[in-house]
Amino acid sequence: MKNLTIVVVLALIMAGCGGTKADQATRSQTTPQDSGTTTAGTDETTSGPSGLRTVVIDASGGQKIEVRVEIADNPFERARGLMYRTALGEDRGMLFVYPGEQKLSFWMKNTLIPLSIAYIDSEGRIVDILDMKPLDDKSPHYVSSEPVQYALEVNQGFFEKRGVKVGDRVELPEQAAVGSRLGRQIIVQYRGDPERV
Repeated sequence: MKNLTIVVVLALIMAGCGGTKADQATRSQTTPQDSGTTTAGTDETTSGPSGLRTVVIDASGGQKIEVRVEIADNPFERARGLMYRTALGEDRGMLFVYPGEQKLSFWMKNTLIPLSIAYIDSEGRIVDILDMKPLDDKSPHYVSSEPVQYALEVNQGFFEKRGVKVGDRVELPEQAAVGSRLGRQIIVQYRGDPERV
C-alpha cells in the first residue's frame, strides 16, 4: 500500500511538469506547451494556501520592483491559478513554480482579469513578457519562446508601466526555490529506484 501511495503522489507531482490529454479536462490553468492551460484563482481576500511572498524584479532602469505573490507550486494550485477572480491588487500577482525548465503555455479560460505574464528561466531571467486577454481560450495559447521554470502573472500593463523588460532579473522567494528543488529530487528518485522513495 505504501508503494501505491508513493506512486500516486509522484504521479500528481509529475503531472505538474507535463500533462496528458486526460488531465486537460481537470486542469484549466498552466501546463507545458502541448497540454492546454488557463489562469485561475480564489478570492483575493484570502492569500491562498501558501500565503503571500515577495518577488523582487531588478528592472532595466535600475529600479527594484516588488510584487506580493501567491505561490502556485503544485498541479492543483497551478490549475486553479487566477480563475474566476474579478480583481487583483495593484502590486499583487501569482508565481507559478515548476520542478524544472520546460516550454510553458497558458490560456485564459474562465479568467476575467486582463493579465500580463513573465516567463522566467531557472536562473531568474525574464525570457518573455506577454499580454493576455480575459476569457481567451483559443489556440495558440500564450507560449514561452524557450524552456522556463517560473511564470509570474500580474495585472496587464504592470511590467510596461514599471519599465520591466525581457532580460531583467527576478529574485524569487525561498519557497519557490525549495519547491522546485523538492519536485526535481522526488522525480529523480522515482526514476532511479521507486522502491527507495
